[in-house]
Amino acid sequence: MNQARFLTLTGAAMFLVQNVSLMLAPLLVELAAEFDVSVAAAGQLAAATFGAWAVSVISVGPISDSFGRRPVAVAGLTLLSISVLASAFAPTFGVLLGLRVMTGLSGGLIPPNSMAAVADVVAPAKRARAFGLLMAFAALSGVIGVPMVAVVASAGGWRVPFLVIGSLLLICAVLHWFWYPKSQRPEAGSFSFISRYKQMAGIGLFRTALAANFLQRVAFYGTFSYLAAFLISEHGFSVGATAAPLSIVGVGVVVGSFMAGSVVASKRRAQVVAGCAIAGGLASLVLFSFDITAWGAVGVALIGITFISVGWPTFLAISTEISGSSQATAVGMLGASNQLGGVGGAALGGAVLALGGFSAVGFLCLGVALVSAVVLQLGMGGRKSSE
Repeated sequence: MNQARFLTLTGAAMFLVQNVSLMLAPLLVELAAEFDVSVAAAGQLAAATFGAWAVSVISVGPISDSFGRRPVAVAGLTLLSISVLASAFAPTFGVLLGLRVMTGLSGGLIPPNSMAAVADVVAPAKRARAFGLLMAFAALSGVIGVPMVAVVASAGGWRVPFLVIGSLLLICAVLHWFWYPKSQRPEAGSFSFISRYKQMAGIGLFRTALAANFLQRVAFYGTFSYLAAFLISEHGFSVGATAAPLSIVGVGVVVGSFMAGSVVASKRRAQVVAGCAIAGGLASLVLFSFDITAWGAVGVALIGITFISVGWPTFLAISTEISGSSQATAVGMLGASNQLGGVGGAALGGAVLALGGFSAVGFLCLGVALVSAVVLQLGMGGRKSSE
């Protein structure tokens, strides 16, 4: 197997899949106008996607661990491409909502399977670097992908980004069929489902990581999902004009992911991640609640997204350390908390936006960040780095 080609292909899949999960952010205002709903209601498209994604991502781990990575990768990317392409032709809001559920169910198959596939073929000494590269590829969706969605939508309407991304996903699925490593045939009776979940659920450190990650993802998605709408509604940006701010803020995801590499090795990683979460929550509060210039708001959002992005890769590294032979299951369970955080960020963010305006979104993000810090201190604060 050509390992460099495999890692490039996997990185491309992660980039596209992450794009699919975040692409609604610059489209909310246009979708709301197209289907005659509020921006808060349009935000529920993201909530539906994340909810279905959570179901899928938590279910795929034992299947991938037991039967192999290649079938899951090809099937997931094929179904995902179909759902995204079909979304471009959605005639009503209800149809688009149903297609986003399908998008979530198929998209959730990819990240846990990809991480486990990398762990299968990359030597342990090089695994951390490979994970870092994959997360960097995924994070680039916020720097390049989402802003490009805004540009393409501005030029051709909201349906065109679905056509472009869906086509790229279909090409990626075909390449996975030819270039993805073939798994060895599983031994008879090797399938285990519930036992793998029980194994991971019995580890206290893993339970803490799940809870803290969920809360921090609520803060992340609450900030990112409504940033474009905030700039459009409060600062008069057009949909296309949000491309540059979204690209700038997306850099924070990349920087935060790289920062996590040092945090994982720290003896006080729980305290560091908790501090970063609080800093990110405070930045979200300032962003949505204080009267600052448009580009000042973008700078504050960049700071907030950078700090709040440290937790996810840190929790991922911790999970792979302690999961043994159930790596895909652990990554899947953590990914489910990630997507449930997306549901919380999009749904709760939309609810508080409707009730109290954008400032309420800022208070929501700070509140969940503070709770995550308490969870980390109680569950991980007294543990050594090696535990």
